[in-house]
Amino acid sequence: MRISVGLASAAVIIVCACASDPAPQQAPAPQKPSTPDAAIGTWGYDLGSRDTQVRPGDDFYRYALGGWLDSNTIPPDRSTWGAFAELSSQAEVQVRDLIEALPAPQPANSAQQKVVDYYRSYLDVEAIERRGLEPAKPILQAIASAKTHAQIVELMGRPDVPVKTPIGFAIALDQKNPDRYVVTVTQSGLGLPDREYYLKDDAAFADTRAKYLAHIERMLALAGQAEPAKQAQTIVALETEIARLHWPRAKRRERDLTYNVRTLDQLSARSGAFPWKAFLEPAGIADRPDFVVREVDAVEALAQQFEKVPVASWRSYLTYHYLASVADVLPQAFDREYFELYERTLNGQPQVKERWKRSVDAVGAALGEASGQLYVEKHFPPASKAKMTELVENLRRAYAQRIQNLPWMSPATKTVALEKLERFRPKIGYPDKWRDYSALEIRAGDAFGNADRARVFDWERRLKRIDQRTDRDEWGMTPQRVNAYYNSTFNEIVFPAAILQPPFFDPNADDAVNYGAIGGVIGHEMGHGFDDQGSKSDAQGILRTWWQPEDETAFKGLVTRLATQYDGYEALPGLNLNGRLTLGENIGDLGGLSVALEAYRISLGRREAPVLDGLTGEQRFFLSWAQAFRNLMREERLRNQVVSDPHSPPKFRVNGVVRNMDAWYHAFDIESTNRLYLAPDDRVRIW
Repeated sequence: MRISVGLASAAVIIVCACASDPAPQQAPAPQKPSTPDAAIGTWGYDLGSRDTQVRPGDDFYRYALGGWLDSNTIPPDRSTWGAFAELSSQAEVQVRDLIEALPAPQPANSAQQKVVDYYRSYLDVEAIERRGLEPAKPILQAIASAKTHAQIVELMGRPDVPVKTPIGFAIALDQKNPDRYVVTVTQSGLGLPDREYYLKDDAAFADTRAKYLAHIERMLALAGQAEPAKQAQTIVALETEIARLHWPRAKRRERDLTYNVRTLDQLSARSGAFPWKAFLEPAGIADRPDFVVREVDAVEALAQQFEKVPVASWRSYLTYHYLASVADVLPQAFDREYFELYERTLNGQPQVKERWKRSVDAVGAALGEASGQLYVEKHFPPASKAKMTELVENLRRAYAQRIQNLPWMSPATKTVALEKLERFRPKIGYPDKWRDYSALEIRAGDAFGNADRARVFDWERRLKRIDQRTDRDEWGMTPQRVNAYYNSTFNEIVFPAAILQPPFFDPNADDAVNYGAIGGVIGHEMGHGFDDQGSKSDAQGILRTWWQPEDETAFKGLVTRLATQYDGYEALPGLNLNGRLTLGENIGDLGGLSVALEAYRISLGRREAPVLDGLTGEQRFFLSWAQAFRNLMREERLRNQVVSDPHSPPKFRVNGVVRNMDAWYHAFDIESTNRLYLAPDDRVRIW
């Protein structure tokens, strides 16, 4: 099935035959309906983005995007800039304009009233400044008054005390029973992005730790805390010990290792004197029949550590983390101090985002589907949903063909894999039903209170339905989010409206461009159902082993080879990628782009792809994939990503994938002398 590159309509020619005419006149020849140009170039790719001085086989990312990389800069209020950031920036403007265009006053308690009042209250920095630290004082005083470990842990469990805690909990889908919700318990408690920031000895991480220490001291001093320097040292030392007990991030990806069912008695039996009931009661979950503990031995060790830490140390810890969590709705001195550490130091961002942009983000966090509904009504045409549905089905068809032809998979496992593929549920654009915010109180002029009530509302919303059947229509992202995801427990792929735009998707672009960009993204999300972790769930989303043993062995061998490849990529001097941490995303990229290419070939039928500007269809396909990942990134942000993010940096999401695809070698005449060249036997072919 072919995706049309444009919308065409039949021309109707009316010929009027008049009696006075000496002879019938010939109708003019029908004109070929015009097809609008693509948003980028004439067919969907910016030829000026290339650096043709670079051979494609030496650095395909640079070849495809060198011109763009050289001619663009990162805006001062961002740590990265590229296709995702550009669309996110565009969505910010669009949502702002929609909110500001809403007439006032809106009907009381309507979603629109809440969006407007939340947005305007967050913007009103003068009102925030006038209130000072007063809104935070009740919690700060409660922390200061805590005299026992039981009182500390009760504060840690309160939904209205949004603090980092060494043990965290959430209400999530049960991976072994997709029809129910369960309380998950997990390691937590670090102010820096990952344990590696505390434990690595090299200069960059040591410098970050020093800046973190100074930041905590300044934050506590702003709040009038006694001996802020001493308290800061206590907090960093405590978090360092917490970090030593944490599982590495790559291990935390292992879904079978992180599913451990425990009753409250079982939790208590191996947790020393940790008061689990006092911890869970404020959140309303102490009476649950069971819990899923993720990093089970780390959680037990963190619980055992809790009583060994003096109450005074926990008071310092909670005070800082509370201030950090609410800094954006406190006076600007707190807000700026938060920015200095979390944006400038950790991500290299030199300038704070304008307040209106942050207000749009804050509305998205608190009332995301209310503002998202405004967004899709204005900016998401129904035709895009229809075309995306067609693309998804073409990708599904291509995936089925590739699974059927896999040389390493047995027929028994193929049967279950194909069933899983058939049951993939695509969600495109926006939810079929919108979230109800009627129980959330938003007050004009109360930025702090609005944020607090929104957090509590969201927790209570989740808690109220914990014994109900799971809501399979719920979305985990808002429509204005430039992203996509796969939910293994529901076996669904989800594409919010905001990503369905150029350079990812353009109904007027060449087919090769759409298949290379959004087709690759669709294939990527489908691929998560068959990556090293998604493949641990069956067609119903149940976490279980459904592979034949020999197939599982073959699969593990293939993905180990891919992990080893990515281990060898150096992002910064001395800092290589973690092939195990990024493995799922890398499998998604490689499998997704391979399947997208298959789907593109299917769409052509027996026709030859046209040559456009001297580029074949498959050349355009690969260039489009690269264009979707055009990106500039600050060094600090890159370091943060390599350590804490399961996604490889964009350059390696392009170069690391194409060098494993035989079709890329043929499309660009790659030779063994090229730097990206892999011998055929060294190329990893999974899906």
